[in-house]
Amino acid sequence: MKNVVEILLVEDNPNDAELTIRTLKKNRLANNLLHLTDGQQALDFLYHPDNSVPRVILLDLKMPKVDGIEVIKKLKSDSKKKAIPIVVLTSSKQERDIIESYKLGVNAYIVKPVDFDQFVTAITQVGMFWLVLNQPPNYV
Repeated sequence: MKNVVEILLVEDNPNDAELTIRTLKKNRLANNLLHLTDGQQALDFLYHPDNSVPRVILLDLKMPKVDGIEVIKKLKSDSKKKAIPIVVLTSSKQERDIIESYKLGVNAYIVKPVDFDQFVTAITQVGMFWLVLNQPPNYV
C-alpha cells in the first residue's frame, strides 16, 4: 500500500513550515501533509516506489543540499513526474528566480508575505485551490 501524501511541503525554515502547517490544519487541508526540510529529501520521497504522487508540492527555493530550482528541473524533465503541480513558496523576489521557475514549468510562484495575516491568507488560498477546486489527473 502506498504512503498517501496530498501536500508535500518542502521548507527548511521551521517557523515558515510551522505557520504553513498550522494554517492548513486550521482550514482542514492538512490531513495528508508531509513536511521535508530540503530538496534531497523531497526527491528521495518522490522517487520512492512506495510513496504516492502528491496533489501539490509547496516548494521553497533556497534550501540546503538540493535547492528548489534543482528539484523543479528534475521533476519537470521527468515524463512521469512533470504533471505534479509545483507551487514555489519563497521569500525570493529576484526576477531571475521567478523567470527560471516559470521557464522550468512551475504552476505558481508566491513570495511569502512578511505580514502574518497576509501569510495566513495566502496559504489558505493556495490550499483551497489545489486541494478543493483544482481537478488533478489520475496518476498511473
